[in-house]
Amino acid sequence: MPKRPGRLTVLAALPAAALLTLAGSSPVFAESDTPAFQLDLEQLNDSGAKGTALVSLRGDEMTVWIKSEGMVPGQPSAQHLHGSTDGHDFVCPDGSADTNKDGILNNTEATVHYGDINIALTVSGDTDAATSGLAVDRMPVADEEGKIAYKRTIKVGQDVVEKIKDLHIVQHGIDPNGNGEYDFEGAGKSELDPKLPQEATAPTNCGEVKGAAVGSVPVGGIETGSGAEQSSMSPGTTVGVAGAASAAVAGAVGVLFAARRRKASGVAAAETGGAA
Repeated sequence: MPKRPGRLTVLAALPAAALLTLAGSSPVFAESDTPAFQLDLEQLNDSGAKGTALVSLRGDEMTVWIKSEGMVPGQPSAQHLHGSTDGHDFVCPDGSADTNKDGILNNTEATVHYGDINIALTVSGDTDAATSGLAVDRMPVADEEGKIAYKRTIKVGQDVVEKIKDLHIVQHGIDPNGNGEYDFEGAGKSELDPKLPQEATAPTNCGEVKGAAVGSVPVGGIETGSGAEQSSMSPGTTVGVAGAASAAVAGAVGVLFAARRRKASGVAAAETGGAA
């Protein structure tokens, strides 16, 4: 299928001095050849969910930051890296991917376009697609305003390192009947697991990684070692941000996100929050 024009942009390369200015007085950014990519998460299923993600790589460790809004308040959101590391070209789908015309783009229909799960972006435990793809009990939970803030560093294979630009971030969870919870009345059973409602597994937004490796990346916020989970997730907090250095990283990332929103909307960005 032809590839649609990319809506997502790679994080603009900034000199170290500019990054230090954005981050305040804390030297949490340093010059590096480590690639960092920004993704804009755009709604699927008319969910109204949107967000921004930042993915950086250092050796075999990948750090993912996600800030999204318009999610189902108080409900977990399964989220993954989808796509291929063997050269296949996948994209985020649009409404035309709803092939059975039932008004819901389910995950099976969408997978044709954005590919299978590569990594489950859980808040704790393993990230294997087979064992954690539907581990909704270990996925981030939206706060009462429908916002999710997530950060985690995990070990990845060399194929992910080399093909990160071919992968996408997808968040799942919709509420078509507007009752504030995942139930079977809104869209029936999930085609992935009949024990789960379709609302819990249908995609709510998607973002593609585009562009070349660029710029400097956070230093203080990337934990090295085993790649185990950083911390537990609670509504409205940033997962895995530990200590003052990581708090500064989260703040700097928030400033970058806010700057992008101000440029797009021409109005002051909403407060992006900070690390616990």
